[in-house]
Amino acid sequence: MKALVVNCEWQPRKGYQLSDLELRQRKALCGSQVWRQPQFAIQEVPDPVPGDDEVIIRVGACGICGSDVHLFETDAQGYISFSGLVKLPAILGHEFSGTVVEVGKNTRNLRVGDPVTVESIQWCGLCTPCRSGAVNQCRQVELLGLSTNGAFADYIAMKEKYCWPLNSLRASYAEDDIFEIGALIEPVGCAYNGIFVSGGGLRPGETLAVYGVGPIGLAAVALGRLAGASRIIAFDIMDRRLELATRFGADAVFHLGNLKQANIRASHKVLELTDGVGADVQIEAAGDAPYTIPEMEQAAGPRGRIIYLGRAEQSAAISLNGMVSGAQCLAGARGHSGYGIYPNIIRLIAAGRINFQDMITARFPFNQILDAFSRASQRLDGKILIKMGQ
Repeated sequence: MKALVVNCEWQPRKGYQLSDLELRQRKALCGSQVWRQPQFAIQEVPDPVPGDDEVIIRVGACGICGSDVHLFETDAQGYISFSGLVKLPAILGHEFSGTVVEVGKNTRNLRVGDPVTVESIQWCGLCTPCRSGAVNQCRQVELLGLSTNGAFADYIAMKEKYCWPLNSLRASYAEDDIFEIGALIEPVGCAYNGIFVSGGGLRPGETLAVYGVGPIGLAAVALGRLAGASRIIAFDIMDRRLELATRFGADAVFHLGNLKQANIRASHKVLELTDGVGADVQIEAAGDAPYTIPEMEQAAGPRGRIIYLGRAEQSAAISLNGMVSGAQCLAGARGHSGYGIYPNIIRLIAAGRINFQDMITARFPFNQILDAFSRASQRLDGKILIKMGQ
């Protein structure tokens, strides 16, 4: 079968101390400190064979994530930008859906022909965090398409426990639409996890500010509207993404470049639009902590929650004294597994309460995937989707 395979040179930066795990497994805990000179190529690889607890999925659609782009992009020394777990070579791709075409002998719930979407957080289920319910913080976690083989391929073998059937969507959507929608559930799940699990929820009537309205930020806007936010404010540096944010429910959108040129701080706009009170919930989905965190700190209302979703190898200064006085909190959030996140999103879509398909602004056949990555690095789109089998 054909697959997009990514390889890099293993060359730890000077001064980076490799852990025993990294040395033993040749797996970087912080990819941007170890892997350089990425090479992307469509290659012929062996077809997967299912284990006893696995299914084989014919991939229907797979989205290009910001994490994928951060493997495509490099700094001046040739190191990748992605700062999370990476083991290469690997087949890229983790936001996907497809059709079950084969099942292992110990699988219980899935049948051949079922459309499914899949969690990309590959949790073990045995470590203390997993057994305590915090599967996104699994000690043995693998990241699909980053530390294990992913879904930019004709077929993929997946453990049944990571798969969620999409049969309930068949009453309202055509099969091709189901694959597109299914590929969006992973990034939507990251926003759901940030707002409603790690961030403690958004109460009807509260105000929401979202910094960075790529796919996860757009999902945060849509979920905030569904949850009853009284006002949603969105910031980005791309006009097209701001237009999408308006379509998904943002009441006010601001181009950060224009604000900077006018010497206006983002926090001032939040305070202005909340009558000086500040935002109840703020989402960082831009991955630009040195700029966003100080702005969010200044714009946080009493008991305000700042939720950090953007992954980047950066540090940011924050005044803890202000957080104490305002009884505010800063919460990090990774992943989308557990807590009923996937089934809840699927139920919302099946019930017609929400539809994220407008997030897709470009579609490419698999044989043009390298062109799609070049476009993705320009950050002009909402979500770029690869239609597998085309």
